Amino acid sequence: MSSRITHTFMELVQIDSESYAEGPFLEYLKERFDGLGLELDEADSTAETGLGSNNLIARLAGDASIAPLFLSAHIDTVSPGKGIVPVIRDDVVYSEGETILAADDKAGIAIMIEVVERLREGRTRHGPIELVLTPGEEVGLLGAKALDMSTLKAKHGLILDNGGPVGGIILSSPSMFSLNIDIHGKAAHAGLEPEKGISALVIAAEAIHQMKLGRITEQTTANIGKISGGTGSNVVMEHATLVGEARSLDHDACVEQVAHMIETFERAAQNHGGTVDIKQQQMIRSYRFEEDEPFVRHVSAALAHTSFPVRYEHSGGGSDANVFNEFGKVALNVSIGYDAIHTVDESIPIKELEDSVTFVLRLIETMQSFQA
Repeated sequence: MSSRITHTFMELVQIDSESYAEGPFLEYLKERFDGLGLELDEADSTAETGLGSNNLIARLAGDASIAPLFLSAHIDTVSPGKGIVPVIRDDVVYSEGETILAADDKAGIAIMIEVVERLREGRTRHGPIELVLTPGEEVGLLGAKALDMSTLKAKHGLILDNGGPVGGIILSSPSMFSLNIDIHGKAAHAGLEPEKGISALVIAAEAIHQMKLGRITEQTTANIGKISGGTGSNVVMEHATLVGEARSLDHDACVEQVAHMIETFERAAQNHGGTVDIKQQQMIRSYRFEEDEPFVRHVSAALAHTSFPVRYEHSGGGSDANVFNEFGKVALNVSIGYDAIHTVDESIPIKELEDSVTFVLRLIETMQSFQA
């Protein structure tokens, strides 16, 4: 099986765009979208983000009486993402095996391009379409966070950035906070006078022992994922650094878990005469949609009409959808067919690319009947 979207996708993945080095790929997309007659809007955000490119919005004009729709995908990839060589085996696209494939998220971009190609070739009546391309998604949703959402005319849109067969709709995604913990004790000779020292490791161990970690509730998780410190086996550990996180589909529960973790570290430090400095940062804000939300119903109907079984999913991770929803948009992250992302085994069936285009075109066709 071969098609125009297959060739487009394979061309896209061969242009390197690891996070912080997205510039050449964005330049390629600007040229490609300009050739399709789209209006380009590029805001200068690199000074804020430190990324390799700005955000880009490409607009396809349409019937202003029809509700506008945005489609979004991110342009950056994880590593190893340099020198990708795509190959087709049994109508599935893989990398040769030394790199990722970058279907996350260049499959989403290929779908956008093919949708515009078909809209220009056909006679489908459609409203204004906005294509939103963001850098830095893989390193903290940085591009989306720097996007001025007021520049988007569309309130509703799809994030083309979820794995699994076409038909999946993510209804919820968690809030997530990162924690960087610095514990300060006091050094002493561990063999001669250990009682004169204050062990940062003992403080950390006591705090972790008393802390709620792992699966807290069905909606909330917490983890301490990294610990480092010490200078030698004969020195009481003076300083320890830990990195942790908390996630929850309930934002307030996430805030409460973070407060619990901080209080536990502070209490343990006080118990042993040490001190602790903790920096917390909200990485993403949770969102939740019900199945009867108007846009969810509309997207589900478009999937059903094109014979794709609808699957409602709840994610334990974040995407640009978290940012769009936090800032007033109604953004649904949908499945576009890829598998085993962030690994050298990443793949996508060509049929899933084609099915994604069919679904998105059907949604665009039906936006003239959509009422929020």
